[in-house]
Amino acid sequence: MNEELVTMALDLNDPELELSDLVYAYQSWVMAVIHDMKSNGPEELNEEIAEDAFNSMRFLSEEVTSAIETSLARAYSVDADELVALLFPQD
Repeated sequence: MNEELVTMALDLNDPELELSDLVYAYQSWVMAVIHDMKSNGPEELNEEIAEDAFNSMRFLSEEVTSAIETSLARAYSVDADELVALLFPQD
């Protein structure tokens, strides 16, 4: 992947923060985990991406996060259970 990953610091105090921003942050984290799992290249996952995703999870329902994980697992041909184990290793 030659594209440079653009991250945004999620400001939970921003009055213009929208649901789509929260979904984007969580989706970015899941995609970075998938990329790192499938690639031998440089890791895309970093603390800022993970922190934004965990902050987003506070406001997203379990159904939304599960739908994101499932749809991305299917799109990138990744076993959904394996992905969940990578996302939440202590569960």
